[in-house]
Amino acid sequence: MTGILELSVLVLAIIAAIILYKILKTIKRMLVNTVVGLVLLVLANLVLGLGIAYSWVVILICAIGGAVGAVLVIMLHYLGIAF
Repeated sequence: MTGILELSVLVLAIIAAIILYKILKTIKRMLVNTVVGLVLLVLANLVLGLGIAYSWVVILICAIGGAVGAVLVIMLHYLGIAF
């Protein structure tokens, strides 16, 4: 009986490790996207003098979209639609 219990605990631990690995991998990718997008936005603000404020919406767009999100924010600012 204890062998079955130990085996089931081992299987659950392996499943938990796989799920944790996938979550951390996703978080790492999102963190890299956020950094790349925000660096691009900061450089655009400094070089072009855009004056885009760093609100939670801008940071969220950069986190999800990365460099493409930062370019989207810059384009929306140039067009006078947002930010």
